Amino acid sequence: MSLKRVWKKSLVGVLSLSLLAACSNSSDGTTVNGNDLSLADITAKAKKEGAINSVGMPDSWANWVETWQEIGTDYNLKHTDTDMSSAEELAKFEAEKKDATADIGDVGIAFGPIAKDKDLTLAYKTSYWDDIPDWAKDDEGHWIVGYTGTIAFLTDKNNVKNPPKSWDDIKNGDYVVSIGDALTASQAQFAVLAAAMAYGGDEKNIQPGIDFFAELAKQGRFKGDPTVANLEKGEIDVAILWDFNTLGYRSQIDESRFDVVIPKEGSVTSGYATVINKYAKNPHAAMLTREYILSDAGQENLAKGYARPIRENVKLSSEVEALLLPQSMYANAKPVGDQKAWEETTKQLPQMFQEQVLIHVK
Repeated sequence: MSLKRVWKKSLVGVLSLSLLAACSNSSDGTTVNGNDLSLADITAKAKKEGAINSVGMPDSWANWVETWQEIGTDYNLKHTDTDMSSAEELAKFEAEKKDATADIGDVGIAFGPIAKDKDLTLAYKTSYWDDIPDWAKDDEGHWIVGYTGTIAFLTDKNNVKNPPKSWDDIKNGDYVVSIGDALTASQAQFAVLAAAMAYGGDEKNIQPGIDFFAELAKQGRFKGDPTVANLEKGEIDVAILWDFNTLGYRSQIDESRFDVVIPKEGSVTSGYATVINKYAKNPHAAMLTREYILSDAGQENLAKGYARPIRENVKLSSEVEALLLPQSMYANAKPVGDQKAWEETTKQLPQMFQEQVLIHVK
């Protein structure tokens, strides 16, 4: 998406800071140890690598486009991305190993610990370590949340005269609803959790959410893929997505055509975390990318893409602040309370969704 540039802050002034990172092996077998390097050293090595290859970080998601442009301009790194789900990213890391074509990925928070457990990550804390809430980072830096999202409703007012404000509104409506691929995509899985929480469930009990979407499927109201193209064509009445995606899609298609709300009964707030491939061919470029994402400039870029920064002390301009939904809408939005339980539930969710929801989709 094309978003107006508000301002750009560089990393100049922090180049002498030491970086905290664990040792790991890159694809050529050499040891990568950020503990012994200053940010200036990391920057020099990243420039020598000359490239950063990402997965799951496309231009259209959370304004990644501007971050990639600035990293390219400031550090002369050529960038490529292959868009894929969180599960697909980890599968790619695991399958390729030393033949790695990806250096860094952006995954739903539940997939961060999975990546660590599979020994797929390079631990790296960055100079912003103390600014990151404990819930949003691995103790050793194997994954770090860069921004948060809250499940929201995006309604095409051309198709729906009275846009839903609540989960009950959707249940009692007659319009088509889509959440994307709940078998592999973190966003869709959190939509199931949000619905479960609205009806008394939680991280350990997503059955109310499964039942909610199963009923829509039985009515023929659960179908479609909430892509920009499908939304623009009017094929989706209501999409249930992260708030930053709903706002971004609305901006990209037509500000006046779509209604965006956080459901009033409740919703779930979570985050997306960067994971650096243990076998990255450009490990220093991946470190520098994570550093930039957590910098003031990187955090504001994400906010310009409607994603809420993870660093609470970042001051956004009034112009950027105005892009986000009002804070009052988030009164009943809650973060995952039991991360371990949610990790276990996400392992069971695909089969539950397949057997109880998708079986009814025609």
